[in-house]
Amino acid sequence: MLTHSANEILNIAHRGARAFAPENTLIAFAKAKAFGCQMFETDVRLSRDGIVIVYHDEHLKRCTDAGQKFPGNSDYQVADFTLAELKRLDAGSWYADQLERPSHERQPFLQSLTDAEIGQFVSPAEKALYRSGDVKIPTLGETLCLAKEYDLLVNIELKSTSETDSELVDSTVKTIKDMTIADRVLVSSFNHDLIRHVRRQAKNIETAILIDKPLRNPITYLRKLKSNAYNLGCYHGYPAEQFDSKLGKRYLSHIQKISSAGFGVNIWTCNDPGEMRHLISAGVSGLISDYPNRVNAEIKHTLDSLKLA
Repeated sequence: MLTHSANEILNIAHRGARAFAPENTLIAFAKAKAFGCQMFETDVRLSRDGIVIVYHDEHLKRCTDAGQKFPGNSDYQVADFTLAELKRLDAGSWYADQLERPSHERQPFLQSLTDAEIGQFVSPAEKALYRSGDVKIPTLGETLCLAKEYDLLVNIELKSTSETDSELVDSTVKTIKDMTIADRVLVSSFNHDLIRHVRRQAKNIETAILIDKPLRNPITYLRKLKSNAYNLGCYHGYPAEQFDSKLGKRYLSHIQKISSAGFGVNIWTCNDPGEMRHLISAGVSGLISDYPNRVNAEIKHTLDSLKLA
């Protein structure tokens, strides 16, 4: 079961190692391997011509140059562009531009990125590559091919759009089956009907329900969906030390209960080392983070502490 191990916590690179490379690109997924991640998380949508592509947002402008390549469009929805059109876009320069800004002017997930981390993990050659125009939006097939090559597990999040949900599930499952990679894939979604759809189509593909906040009866619900894992939003809104509060302890106890029942518990998106430390101690299966270097450091800290105990 790839979602839970008593002896290993999965370091799951969110949209690839997106603090250090343009998110949801083959470069970001390869970067996850360089950090020693066992898994990366990614998002899938359908192009206008029905190809499963890897992209998070519903719209293209945040992470591509769609406004320059296709001027005059009203909202730049991914679903309005064919694969050929999407492949024309530059999916890397926006990230390089972010690195040049003061931290407080960057996108929120990059505001804690330090100069030391940039210097250590983003080389001048990589910055030049990100600006080259050669970084493209990948298809799911290209992404899974890379995962095979690098021996990585993949958490695929299905992005629900209602109109094409069924087609997205069908095409995603078909791609996974065609590439014989079902044993290395975890499929998740906030739309749990899609998880039911995946389970009906493939009993050998592991699934996870995505949720913002703890459910009241999670174990019963997971069993009803025949799902393998519980991908829970991180306990934000409090300083890390507030895990010692009544609410914080309840959250950590919630994780322990689900883990003890044999389900995977993967927490997203955790970038704060203090939060990581509490979550690791609570017995999570995996931490989904933009900063896999920080996850590595906290896992090592926890293991070293256990050795000294």
